[in-house]
Amino acid sequence: MTQLKTTSEERPYHHGDLQRAILNAAFDVLSESQSTEFSLRELARRAGVSHNAPYKHFADKREMLAAVSAVGFERLAEEMHKAQLGKAEPRERLMLLMRAYVRSGVTNPALYRLMFGGLLTEQGNNRPAIERTAAFEMRSLIVSAICDGAIGRAIADTEEDNSRIDTAVLALWSQVHGLTLLLIDGLVGPVDAADALVDIMLQALIDGLSTLPSIVPARVWIGPQATTLR
Repeated sequence: MTQLKTTSEERPYHHGDLQRAILNAAFDVLSESQSTEFSLRELARRAGVSHNAPYKHFADKREMLAAVSAVGFERLAEEMHKAQLGKAEPRERLMLLMRAYVRSGVTNPALYRLMFGGLLTEQGNNRPAIERTAAFEMRSLIVSAICDGAIGRAIADTEEDNSRIDTAVLALWSQVHGLTLLLIDGLVGPVDAADALVDIMLQALIDGLSTLPSIVPARVWIGPQATTLR
């Protein structure tokens, strides 16, 4: 798991930590400004390196932001994992996972929008490979709870049941993603009521999912993709 800290004692930059220094600087700027409108030159200045130094690890700003997004997914997966650690009951695990998801988003809206928005999407809906890998790890936590019976009954994690699992993931993700954005944009609040709102929304959703009345069409994808499905 990639561990990035943005504490001042890690600076100035030391030889061998260039990539870490640049990414730490990016997290600092993103958190402070809540905007991706910054330059690699600014990050180099923050990290205490030459203005050309970032290009030793990143071809351009998009590649650097993709790395930031990937670490964001890793951090989110870690927060979600810790939230449900030691809990055996599948529904409780799922609730705690989704609470951690929403809480992470409202804590750093700019990072959340970078991770789940369209900024990094290329023509054809491609997403960076390192980001897709990190996102898959996060998704696997949700799938595990679903398969263990979080939505009413256990579902085998087999190819035969993939569509049913995807239906549940899509419904859950749509719910918490929408709630996260509503909280971020101030259309629902207060933010400190996020946990209670997650519980209320998901309980109603899970009650419906327990019957699994339908499955997603075969051509529908869920999660960052390498290519566009037609």
